Amino acid sequence: MITGVVAFYFFKLHLKNETHRRNSQLLKAEKKQSLSLRLQAYERIALFLERINPNQLLVRIKPLSKEKAAYCSLLLKTIEQEFEHNLTQQIYITEATWNIVVSSKNATVQLLHEMATDDGIPESQDLREALLKKGLKSPPPSAIALSALKNEVLQLL
Repeated sequence: MITGVVAFYFFKLHLKNETHRRNSQLLKAEKKQSLSLRLQAYERIALFLERINPNQLLVRIKPLSKEKAAYCSLLLKTIEQEFEHNLTQQIYITEATWNIVVSSKNATVQLLHEMATDDGIPESQDLREALLKKGLKSPPPSAIALSALKNEVLQLL
């Protein structure tokens, strides 16, 4: 009877250790997969930030007409589409970094609005040139967000 109780105790202890080992392995595999998804999300957000950089945006999207308002609207529409396309990535990054990304997008939109409402810029090509010149003088709003994103990835790794 004592031998049976001792055997039962060791068997129970062995099962408990095996269950813990399996759970640890599953958790490790899950974390590895989660890390991969998170890194992909960081890559997509980095690409988004590069694509809304006014200098990159202006090179990709050329004015369709001479109307400044139409060109500004096209640029804003492109930024919003890019943002909506990457909206789900927020679940993989920290809230603080996501807020910086959103602020960067909003600052870019505000920059476009400010330049588009400038009466000294009559046509779309002039708006494009003014935005490019401004981009050469100061870093784009997306630069700060990209830096925060890189720092977060470094902490993750």
